[in-house]
Amino acid sequence: MATTPQSAPVLLSGRSSQSGRAKPLNWPTLLTKIFVYASATIIGILFALPFLWTIGSSLKPLTEIFKFPPTLWPLEPRWANYSDIFRIAPFGRFIANTAYITAVAMIGQILSAAAVAFGFSRFRFPGRDMLFFVVLSTMMLPWQVTIVPTFLLFRYLGWINTYFPLIIPSFFGGGAFYIFLLRQFFLTIPKDLDEAAKIDGASSVRIFWNILLPLAKPAIATVAVFSFIEHWNEFIGPLIYLNSPEKFTVSIGLRHFTSSPFESDEPREAILMAASLLVAMPPLALFFIAQKYFVQGIVTTGLKG
Repeated sequence: MATTPQSAPVLLSGRSSQSGRAKPLNWPTLLTKIFVYASATIIGILFALPFLWTIGSSLKPLTEIFKFPPTLWPLEPRWANYSDIFRIAPFGRFIANTAYITAVAMIGQILSAAAVAFGFSRFRFPGRDMLFFVVLSTMMLPWQVTIVPTFLLFRYLGWINTYFPLIIPSFFGGGAFYIFLLRQFFLTIPKDLDEAAKIDGASSVRIFWNILLPLAKPAIATVAVFSFIEHWNEFIGPLIYLNSPEKFTVSIGLRHFTSSPFESDEPREAILMAASLLVAMPPLALFFIAQKYFVQGIVTTGLKG
């Protein structure tokens, strides 16, 4: 049956009204999303409360530190708590010492772990898999087991009260976890790039330095973040090997605000909170700066075994 010109607008209007009809709401999916986002928000607030409490306490005067019921934010913020950090203790020196140890140890850890991971991922030699298994098995060895023989070794070498025990071990392998992380990432890089570079006359060192390392930026950023946090927050190592106050790190320097004689006109607890907040800032800043590469390195590592 032919469609008459008069009925054509009716059919067109019927199609347009049908296509423009709003879809019914999927209430189970909507309620699920609302529940998930609300739960994530509540959990995020709970995790942020200690950090917010530290910020508020770092600005409290002595009278509000012990106030009950406690308040999250001081009525009269005392910004001088942050300047008192450097007046009571040589905290600037502690920060410089920690930054030096962390930077050098982090560079050594990245380079040595990447070199070992390059060997395990790119070369075939007898006993390679067994040796890699032995390296991974060291992760199951608690550090408390090796702390005494390690201390005796460094004392024999005359490295007590120096930075060598905190730096030199990072240049020997970098740690089993970092070796595993980088090896798994190197395995995701096609070996055709190595073959093409060898045809052009590139050596293994050049392939490692000019090809694999630039392509492994996400994994290297992940190792850098972990290594920075590890060395910046290290407490046991500096406590055992460092004796001179001018060589202390920030983790030991925080004790100046708890073990020093208390003076009634100085809110030491608030200053301790302020110093702790300053110590926590560099790892947080590094994480947010390298967050893109960090997440990418965690996601892409381990895709190929």
